[in-house]
Amino acid sequence: MRATVIHGAHDVRLEEVPDPVIELPTDAVVRTVASCVCGSDLWRYRGIAPVRRPTRIGHEYVGVVEAVGDAVTAVRPGQFVVGPFYSCDSTCPHCEAGFSSVCEHLDWYDGCQAEAIRVPLADGTLVAVEQPAEELVPSLLTLSDVMATGWHAAEMAGVRAGMTVVVVGDGAVGLCGVIAAKAKGAGRIIVISRHAPRQALARDFGATDIVPGRGEAGVEQVMGLTSGIGADAVLECVGTADSIRDSLAYARPGAVVGFVGVPHDSDPSIATMFSRNVGLRGGMAPVRNYLPQLLPLVLDGTIDPGRVFDLELPLDRVAEAYEAMAERRAIKVLLRP
Repeated sequence: MRATVIHGAHDVRLEEVPDPVIELPTDAVVRTVASCVCGSDLWRYRGIAPVRRPTRIGHEYVGVVEAVGDAVTAVRPGQFVVGPFYSCDSTCPHCEAGFSSVCEHLDWYDGCQAEAIRVPLADGTLVAVEQPAEELVPSLLTLSDVMATGWHAAEMAGVRAGMTVVVVGDGAVGLCGVIAAKAKGAGRIIVISRHAPRQALARDFGATDIVPGRGEAGVEQVMGLTSGIGADAVLECVGTADSIRDSLAYARPGAVVGFVGVPHDSDPSIATMFSRNVGLRGGMAPVRNYLPQLLPLVLDGTIDPGRVFDLELPLDRVAEAYEAMAERRAIKVLLRP
């Protein structure tokens, strides 16, 4: 089959690789219906994170089950499935406590920007849905990562009805954070963004205010919008030291920053957190735990996160997909095998 392999900075190729097979009784093989490029993939593409050897890449997907191991009972061949960007058993104490992304038996996929993948721990990982209408596929695909990650930021920040929320980051995760804040009843949603197309989509999703400033300028603008008080909750969806520092500054005393940006050069100031009574809570999103909440919202049209995909390409143009996202010509690119 064909799969995406990253060889180094700005070097992504579609190559022939062995077909996935059932290796353990708990495995499933899923034929990919749609995959996509994630902002976190760009760390390696841009050369910020090292690529020590050619590696399969991609961790978001929806697809159809082609085969299952003898121990799999929750899904069967022919079913359309959604799964998180990791595999989990959904039965360990961490999964049952709501944090499947730190499952005691956590495992990873072989690279989802491909024609098919092997999914370990299929019973605990995959969720079957009725064959969806074609127009729902992009939104279902976001549940594999970005929509659930934006939701996690809102959960960790404790977003509740009537709150003023600041969303830091106007990529797909940040935009999904806007959707999450709106769905949870936030009264005011301020998005930090400098890019007009992303600002427009943020407003469509529920943003009430846009702040283009960063650093001290951004803090001053947020404080101006909040009568000098700051935000009741902040969703940090970038992962750099600057974005976390700004997020802490946007928060009012007693607020929590929900952080889900993949850390890169991040060093939050413990002294600032202490002196201002601002909390920092979050991490890798427990996507599998959120799927039962989010699937109905997509299927009944309450939320439409698939709009974060502003470019769709066939898998054989995957290199172009990476270029478009790295150059910020696209928010998020959907790939069709």
